[in-house]
Amino acid sequence: MDSPEQISPELIEELIRRAQKAYQSAYVPYSNYPVGAATLWESGRIIAGCNVENASYGLTICAERNAVFHSAYHGERRLKAVAVAVPTDAFPSPCGACRQVLREFSQDCLVILVNGKGQTKMTRLSVLLPDSFGPEFLG
Repeated sequence: MDSPEQISPELIEELIRRAQKAYQSAYVPYSNYPVGAATLWESGRIIAGCNVENASYGLTICAERNAVFHSAYHGERRLKAVAVAVPTDAFPSPCGACRQVLREFSQDCLVILVNGKGQTKMTRLSVLLPDSFGPEFLG
């Protein structure tokens, strides 16, 4: 488990910057609610993603899952942190599906929430998804 102290302030700032940049690429013609996410992996790699909506709403993908799935394609398996950014005044929060996908790659990672004012809230995946289960329960 990584605590916020184990991730440098410079790396946290980089995650935030990349998440903010990612929401600028979001495809959100229906909600007009762009979200960006940046994931930090044990390898040190940072991979970002944005939300992409679809006229068939069930086919929409959130920024967090977009970033994680792209990371898995690149061979990443151990998530250390994720930053989620939006341009609005309210703080974002990963949906239930995203929380479970994050849990697949980390029992408890740092989660950084960023609003449009650049304010941050730091929490843990274990706080957002208590009493969770992951691949270790199925093996």
